[in-house]
Amino acid sequence: MSEHTVIVGGGAGGLELACKLGRKLGRDAVTLVDQHLFHVWKPSLHEVAAGTLDIHQEGLSYEMLAHDNGFRFVFGAMIGLDAVAREVSVAAVHDETGDVLVPSRQVPYDVLVIAVGSTSNYFGVSGAAEHTVSLNSPADAEAFRLAMLKLLVAAERHRAADVEAAVDIVIIGAGATGVELAAELREASVVHSHYGFRRIDPVHDVRITLLEGADRILAPLPEKVSKAAAALLGERQVRIETGCRVTEITESEVVDAQGRRFPADLVVWAAGIKAPELLGTLGLRTARNGAIEVGPDLRVVGHDSVFALGDCAFFVSPDGTPVPPRAQAAHQQASFLYKALVARARGDRGAPHGRYVYRDYGSLVSIGTRDSVGNLMGNLFRSTWFVQGLVARIMYTSLHLMHHQAVLGSVRTGVLAIARFLVRRATPQVKLH
Repeated sequence: MSEHTVIVGGGAGGLELACKLGRKLGRDAVTLVDQHLFHVWKPSLHEVAAGTLDIHQEGLSYEMLAHDNGFRFVFGAMIGLDAVAREVSVAAVHDETGDVLVPSRQVPYDVLVIAVGSTSNYFGVSGAAEHTVSLNSPADAEAFRLAMLKLLVAAERHRAADVEAAVDIVIIGAGATGVELAAELREASVVHSHYGFRRIDPVHDVRITLLEGADRILAPLPEKVSKAAAALLGERQVRIETGCRVTEITESEVVDAQGRRFPADLVVWAAGIKAPELLGTLGLRTARNGAIEVGPDLRVVGHDSVFALGDCAFFVSPDGTPVPPRAQAAHQQASFLYKALVARARGDRGAPHGRYVYRDYGSLVSIGTRDSVGNLMGNLFRSTWFVQGLVARIMYTSLHLMHHQAVLGSVRTGVLAIARFLVRRATPQVKLH
């Protein structure tokens, strides 16, 4: 009988690995554990937060994916690991009233893959944990959307009473998430003004401020990409403050090291991530950032049958640089582990595919529904190609479709894309409830 592989974490990398292994090895050979019931591609969460993407239409049921791809699904959060007994502890699941829906369980494994992603790193900033929203999960994005709708309702009511009103949204961190959210929120504010919020001026009454500690936005990307994105945000009346180190966040404002105060009704934290604290309790070797240290074949250091991938894995390339926590890295690692674990299931427990090598194919950043900017190819040909506009937008959209193709197959991805195209033309452009 073949070994049983348990994958903890149904993000981009973990889910793709579960689907591929399930189709290849069968239901009795693969189990996916996740604390959510449905999957949303994480790079889409800024659209969910803005209301331009309906989480209930976009979400893919893990149970459905398990049925269709031949793996088992276990609902619950991982809370412990016994590497000697080879068991994962899964927490009980409760409903809204606190009643136990599913009791805590022990899930045995022969091979374990940890792919639990990352969480927000607040860097000790006072009030950050209490007064900000981070887009780490679909629930976070939905919570932000509902809070924004409440503020818009209040502003509309004040305008009706001829009282000055405005909604101040501050986004801390101008990486891809912060930039994409700022652009999407501006487009959403314009659409909201057409659906019931007609007294609100979408530019002057919905004020969006993007704060960045570096000297430019999208600092890890080439300067040409950064300048293009800044210009597009400027056209959308998004205020950008660079060289801004946030030191305190309260219920009503954000304060930086220079003593500047930014009014804030809603604050989004997009300034950094770290490994979940759970990883430090599992008895596995971790790096300084809390991520699990893995070797050349993504095997956890000191453990023959435990692997890790994605944001929660600390992998150092041959040149000494850590692999960045990006979706393309998780996708590549899932593909590498798929080949390695299939070979293992056939009896080869070594590292048949050698060392995992990260390949940077560049980055694409969405600036609303019509614009994208980015650099292509990365180190593939030791050159950088700058792209912008329609071409970049098509490429950005194709990344989402490629992820769906990996978990749904080509035919269903095509049908789903057509269905969503039609649904979007028969429903409001933003989710209003």
